[in-house]
Amino acid sequence: MINAQRSEIAFIKNTSEGIATVANGIDWKPGDRIVTTAVEYPANMYPWMDVAHRFGAELIKIPEMTGDDGARRVPIDEILDAADHPRTRLVTLSHVEFASGQRHDIASIGRFCRERGKLFCIDAIQTLGVLPVDVVAMNIDFLSADGHKWLLGPEGAGIFYCRNDLLPQLRPLIVGWMNVVNALDYSNYDFTLRPDAAKFECGSWNVPGLLSLKASLELLLSVGIAAVAARLDLLTSRLIDGIRAKGYSIISPRAPGEWSGVVSFLAPPGQNHDRIIRTLRKEHRIEIVQREGRLRASPHFYNTEAQIDRLIALLP
Repeated sequence: MINAQRSEIAFIKNTSEGIATVANGIDWKPGDRIVTTAVEYPANMYPWMDVAHRFGAELIKIPEMTGDDGARRVPIDEILDAADHPRTRLVTLSHVEFASGQRHDIASIGRFCRERGKLFCIDAIQTLGVLPVDVVAMNIDFLSADGHKWLLGPEGAGIFYCRNDLLPQLRPLIVGWMNVVNALDYSNYDFTLRPDAAKFECGSWNVPGLLSLKASLELLLSVGIAAVAARLDLLTSRLIDGIRAKGYSIISPRAPGEWSGVVSFLAPPGQNHDRIIRTLRKEHRIEIVQREGRLRASPHFYNTEAQIDRLIALLP
């Protein structure tokens, strides 16, 4: 699904654990810079705030801006300008921003970072299972994602990717009985960490969760991520056309390479977002949410055109 080698994948409980593994596994120096956006989900913010607090690193947060099309996005030029600073050590982004639905040009940013020796960390929970991800082509160094969103798996069963070349440099977040080479030789206390990404797994796995995640992955891969993405493009475009015609304002960027499965929008003046969500849920069994003061709908490939049309019709 992400074009990684088996040795580069560890099982984790959630996205936060993978990102925290990167944040706590690097030998930070005072004055090191970490570049991110000002609109990240907290899982990709608090670990870096902790690094800034404990080690004197500088956390650079690039703000979101409103484009001529009314969509909200963090400009790639601003990210690259901040990343090009000599003290910038790491750039960390959500592949898709949770509140706007903006998909970053990860391939271009990753290439920029690799050419300049900057580390590149990705929160992929809004991407895996629904949009193509290639850690090699995109020059991603670290990637973390839980399985409970677009991957259609349970909570508590996710994956962490660390590029093979960086495995010796990154310390485990927690050391337990499974991190070491002779984990099953219980009385042989050999504190030699495993050479592969399993060095980040400290104890027993969430076996039921991982078996469920395996079933989800098999389902998605049998359909094909390209087919899932094409279906999502059709459904979200249909939704946007319909709600725009009713006077709703679209926040999510929709240009090629920017769109995602997250559709964020604002109701016309006089409408109450909380009331809309409550009515849809209680009276019609339709789920949308509110994020950062915006309504958000996130259809997946199993949704039908009829369901999209029903949502459009029921929005006031």
